[in-house]
Amino acid sequence: MNTDIKRIVLTGGPCAGKTTALVKVIEYFSSLGYKVFTIPEVPTLFSQAGMNYLTDNKGLFYQGEKATLEIQLALEDKFLRMAQECDQPTLIVCDRGAMDISAYMSPEMWDDITKALGTSTVQLRDQRYDAVLHLVSAADGAEQFYTTSNNAQRYEKMDEEGLRQARLLDKKVIDAWKGHSHLRVINNHEDFEKKLNRVLKEISTVLGIPQTIQEERKYIVEVTGELPDCIVSEITQTYLVAEPGCEVRLRRRGWQGKYVNVHTTKTPVSETEWVQTERQISNNLYNSLLQQADPYRQTIQKTRRSFIWKGQYFELDEFKKPVDGLMILETKGVASDESVKFPPFIRVIEDITGNKRYYNYNIALCK
Repeated sequence: MNTDIKRIVLTGGPCAGKTTALVKVIEYFSSLGYKVFTIPEVPTLFSQAGMNYLTDNKGLFYQGEKATLEIQLALEDKFLRMAQECDQPTLIVCDRGAMDISAYMSPEMWDDITKALGTSTVQLRDQRYDAVLHLVSAADGAEQFYTTSNNAQRYEKMDEEGLRQARLLDKKVIDAWKGHSHLRVINNHEDFEKKLNRVLKEISTVLGIPQTIQEERKYIVEVTGELPDCIVSEITQTYLVAEPGCEVRLRRRGWQGKYVNVHTTKTPVSETEWVQTERQISNNLYNSLLQQADPYRQTIQKTRRSFIWKGQYFELDEFKKPVDGLMILETKGVASDESVKFPPFIRVIEDITGNKRYYNYNIALCK
């Protein structure tokens, strides 16, 4: 039975480029010897079949959403069973995943539907998929490329109100997936090809394909105004004893009383490439691995605020330990030839891109 199977979700707000990205993913990874299965976007299938998700009929809406989740899970399970019979490494790519459905209803209805189907948010979000890639809607930072012409079932229009609704939906979808151990947000770019290449890079990382070492741009900053809606999480990061040149860490990320533990290993394969592997682990294994903590490095504690501004994704880390008050803003996926769209509520104090002193691995060093 084939066990070399990865399940990836491609999600995002309206007009994010998922359809084009799916074609690119199929072509690229098929050429590398992977069998690629793609799961279609189930709500679109239902809309084409006559389901109106904007109906005022509450009973119809409930049954429609319940059926949408049932078919979503059934399709994924059937393709997983098929993948297990393949004689080559297999990639299952879902055009949206189970948690996307929750973004379109109240938490109470979502809870009722998942219970009726014998599942839960934890199972669907944290245990079902190896990675979730969220492509930012063109309505946020790339408005000139926003269009509804490629999806007749899209309810958001091309006026200012439609753009506002699209941005709101984009954030709701990200919020639905927050907590997944490998949630990655794919920025908009002036050149759409760069957005597609970032998708390929993130999937390659999940598959364990060596990646070129690239520096995300980082800045020491101070906050001068109110931050927009953001995902706030508390992070505890511990480095473990490892082979020379390798970096092994434990990260516990918590928000609203919930926690996710991730074990990450970075291994160099050359001077310019490395392989990164991530896996979510249980509380028991997390506590056990803490016994292997590097005695020469302190545990890092920080508050992270993640947000999108003008189509670019940022992570703002406020350190508590071993340094107090240090604030580092990190861009995620901004190309080297693109300018950073700094928000007006952020004042840049120093560009520390590539400055090894401010790597988390070195910040943790005992003084």
